[in-house]
Amino acid sequence: MIRFEHVFKRYPGGREALAGVDLAMESGDMAFLTGRSGAGKSTMLKLIGLLERPTRGQVIVGGRNTDGIGRRQIPAFRRQIGMVFQDHKLLHDRTVFDNVALPLVIRGIGRKEIGKRVRAALDQVGLLHTEKVKPMTLSTGEQQRVGIARAVVSKPSLLIADEPTGNLDPDLSLEIMRIFERFHDVGVTVLIASHDLHLIGQLGHRRIELVDGGVSGGSPADG
Repeated sequence: MIRFEHVFKRYPGGREALAGVDLAMESGDMAFLTGRSGAGKSTMLKLIGLLERPTRGQVIVGGRNTDGIGRRQIPAFRRQIGMVFQDHKLLHDRTVFDNVALPLVIRGIGRKEIGKRVRAALDQVGLLHTEKVKPMTLSTGEQQRVGIARAVVSKPSLLIADEPTGNLDPDLSLEIMRIFERFHDVGVTVLIASHDLHLIGQLGHRRIELVDGGVSGGSPADG
């Protein structure tokens, strides 16, 4: 599902975020990206979602080399990927329903199908009762769950998340991670960047550690 082949990423100004990363994740796997702040976790996720391009090397997602994906093809490519962000990126002047529906509206999906998919996604994250309210009326944990519902409403084969529990207390963090596990259980490939080693240790999935822009390990998380 995901393959990095000797990937380098250098930003303007000379900062090298990734230095020769090699990585493989099979379809249906679940793994955590770990490492100190600035280790390259967010950069890797941005390369997967084509928010950034590598300076050198190849990034292959779903069997496609992202080098060969032109700007006009990016929206179609991203339909296979659900993206979850730490700061939610919700539209606070729209209802929860409208926030979750947005990817489907952009694709031109019919209203009846949108209603069915949005309610199914909200039900999966336990927020079906919130569809008519504005995100600002919800707790931080609930807003994050809305973000997850929006990420999965298009039924992606790959789900990536950048520090999705960074602003949550331990109990809520575990609850959010259990939601990701449920999608993994039905075959979705899940890759999560997180600095919370204690939380990761409770879950027991593969851990990929980034050190100085490279991968230092890919072993299962230990407690």
